[in-house]
Amino acid sequence: MMDKIDNIVGNVLKINKSNLVLRLEKSFDEACENDNFKKVVKRIKLPKKELMKYTTKLEKTTIELNNCKNCKNVIECKNEVEGCVYYPEVNGDQLIFNYVTCKKKQELDKKLMYQDNISCFCMPKEIKNASMKDILVDDKARFETIKWLKKFIDDYSNNLPTKGLFLTGNFGCGKTYLISAMMNELAKKGHRVVIIYYPEFLRSLKASFSNNDDNFDYKFNYIKKSELLLIDDIGADSVTEWSRDEVLGTLLQYRMQEKLVTFFTSNLNLKQLEEHLSFSNKGIDKIKARRIIERIKQLSTELVMIGENKRK
Repeated sequence: MMDKIDNIVGNVLKINKSNLVLRLEKSFDEACENDNFKKVVKRIKLPKKELMKYTTKLEKTTIELNNCKNCKNVIECKNEVEGCVYYPEVNGDQLIFNYVTCKKKQELDKKLMYQDNISCFCMPKEIKNASMKDILVDDKARFETIKWLKKFIDDYSNNLPTKGLFLTGNFGCGKTYLISAMMNELAKKGHRVVIIYYPEFLRSLKASFSNNDDNFDYKFNYIKKSELLLIDDIGADSVTEWSRDEVLGTLLQYRMQEKLVTFFTSNLNLKQLEEHLSFSNKGIDKIKARRIIERIKQLSTELVMIGENKRK
């Protein structure tokens, strides 16, 4: 009796398996009516009986490859994983499907690789993407600054002695963007750059210091020892003895001794900045303010840029 039951079950399984193979073959043959699908399977060195098992996945590959034909850039990518193609690879007698980066994504990644050399603290995204080729030259007030920055790139790239720049000017004339664009060009050449929005950096440091956070030393030393540093909007902060003497004074002293190139942007000129730094929460101290200014002068060349407000 049991032998009879086993035979019946065995026959049923054979029939089901046979029906499954027929359905797989039918599905595969129907898919092969698509010329693009046929091109995909033709590249794969496996027999039909194996390829039939992957019809659905191969159809997905076909669709994604077809999407790539008409794709102009990664932003327009229609595939499931942006910038990738669901692609098969032969592994023994099986197909393994993985997401493979497309050529356009590879090109974009290579193009943006330099951004690993850029550290920004509380700066807008456009700063990390700033480029010299995108600088608008419709404002003549920018010419001298652009000329200075281009010369700096050449000199620094050729290991010539260089000082940074203290760029002062009216609100919104593009001081930060110009210097950031120049620093990004150097990042593309492998140099490490740091760009900080100074008022917010101070607030962050103060919070870490007040909470006895170990992150304080890391943040401060990372900024202090960076190869190229832009201190953006210096003079926009509220002055305390701690921020002026312990933070800014120590930072500038170290960079001056180590000959590390430092840039500054400010709406104040050096004379105005000196006056601003004289007034702290503990009163007036012109001597300490003068020390800060002398360090800035050692580190940079002052340049005035009064131009059109680009933020209107």
